[in-house]
Amino acid sequence: MLSDIQKKSLLQLAYDVIYSRLYRSKYASPQDPLFEQKRGIFVSLHINKALRGCIGYIVGYKSILDSVKEMAIAAAFRDPRFPPLEADELPDLEIELSILSELELVQDLSEIVIGRDGLYIQHPLGSGLLLPQVATEWGWDRQTFLNQVCQKAGLPKSALQDEDSKIYRFEAEIFSAKAEELSDKPEL
Repeated sequence: MLSDIQKKSLLQLAYDVIYSRLYRSKYASPQDPLFEQKRGIFVSLHINKALRGCIGYIVGYKSILDSVKEMAIAAAFRDPRFPPLEADELPDLEIELSILSELELVQDLSEIVIGRDGLYIQHPLGSGLLLPQVATEWGWDRQTFLNQVCQKAGLPKSALQDEDSKIYRFEAEIFSAKAEELSDKPEL
């Protein structure tokens, strides 16, 4: 579990990296031994509660610090579902970080708990992931959540019964802040 100070430091880093890309400015990375851990991380961006970008790593390929930097840029400027973030959107931005636990193979679908678990489906024809907060935000039950993760992977609902399918669950530490809470810089 991260402390409130550590959460704020990572959110500030995500904001600063995006600001730096928009305004070609420098930023400082926080120094904390915990940030050297390798964990799966997603950076989600929202404007007026609407998704504006979300990209991440399912497993810990890089340190938390490096992953936050890379995924903040990717969510803001490389999510193929959205145009790159513009400077005039920055003041309305809300940044959400999800730091993932290890993936755990689901043996019995009744193990899945809405609000606690995110889902990842792996199949020869596609894979997809939904963060734990998605099911809660949409008011989904377990079956709807499972169907939606199949859809995200481009698979039919019947893929759940396919012996080639593997369903994993994971938990996430999720925290967010609005740009106005993170900004100490004038918008240029």
